[in-house]
Amino acid sequence: MSYLIKPIQYQALLGLQQTELGIKQIKDFFQQNLSSELRLRRVTAPLFVLKGMGINDDLNGVERAVNFPIKDMGDECAEIVHSLAKWKRLTLADYGINEGYGIYTDMNAIRADEELGNLHSLYVDQWDWEMVMSPQNRNLDFLKEVVNRIYAALVRTEYLVYETFPEISPILPSEITFIHAEELLQRYPNLTTKERENKIAEEYGAVFIIGIGGNLSNGKPHDGRAPDYDDWTTRSENGYHGLNGDLIVWNPVLGQGMELSSMGIRVDKDILLQQLTVSGQENRKELYFHKRLLDGELPQSIGGGIGQSRLCMFYLRKGHIGEIQAGIWPEKMRKDAELLGMPLI
Repeated sequence: MSYLIKPIQYQALLGLQQTELGIKQIKDFFQQNLSSELRLRRVTAPLFVLKGMGINDDLNGVERAVNFPIKDMGDECAEIVHSLAKWKRLTLADYGINEGYGIYTDMNAIRADEELGNLHSLYVDQWDWEMVMSPQNRNLDFLKEVVNRIYAALVRTEYLVYETFPEISPILPSEITFIHAEELLQRYPNLTTKERENKIAEEYGAVFIIGIGGNLSNGKPHDGRAPDYDDWTTRSENGYHGLNGDLIVWNPVLGQGMELSSMGIRVDKDILLQQLTVSGQENRKELYFHKRLLDGELPQSIGGGIGQSRLCMFYLRKGHIGEIQAGIWPEKMRKDAELLGMPLI
């Protein structure tokens, strides 16, 4: 069900032409910085993959992939990608990428089951990245190191926006705060997941919430994760599980937290088997991706996705993602957004 957040006294700081200029500058600058920080090379990515190979991202396991028959392949079914979480790991192996290096790509997806709103559209565009890592780096310290390097690129990009558009003042803190989902639950036990995220994001400005997918002490996960890419099972020295997380910043225009990235250390053979069992999806072991992982053909890796339109929306202080990307919206939302000063492209 679509839902429109109505920013109080919203006024776009940039016109249409300035917005388009800002979008290009942000995308060009950030991806170059991301590539330099993590030693990533750009590769070409698919818009669709064959159904039934276990390559497509299952997200929370309930979203339907847009699909179509391929006439020249006997009507074999193809699916529009949800993300490239597993495809990237196959590519690391096939390209023979060395340890300490990786790949990034422009990921474009259609998510027909998305609930449309200020932050969600049918079209998803993000930088998907994946880096080969040593098995010895399967720990929280390494995850935090990579998050800090990505965050440094985010801070530098915000300053570029300020240099180009002085009316947009930087608001990101110099450092990001780390907190585990269980610690967040203990701090705000009576709040919903989203309310907890809003509280911590408003307090610190930028946070990375660790441990997404595994059940917390209340018997529920902070948020859903498919069982076959992020490691949300491994326990650290403090007893908390999960080697993944979400990067969330405080969005003053909408007055709430805003997720910019989801990332994590990927499953190895043992963790994959464990998470498939926990989630009751052991039948996936026979799929193409899973068999290659279980046969030891895929490298240990860390990876994630960073929303392109969301990043631009945050930096340019826009109230709706439809001010950044062209799309289809419910007519009522389009009219209401127009009245609020948020004309949707």
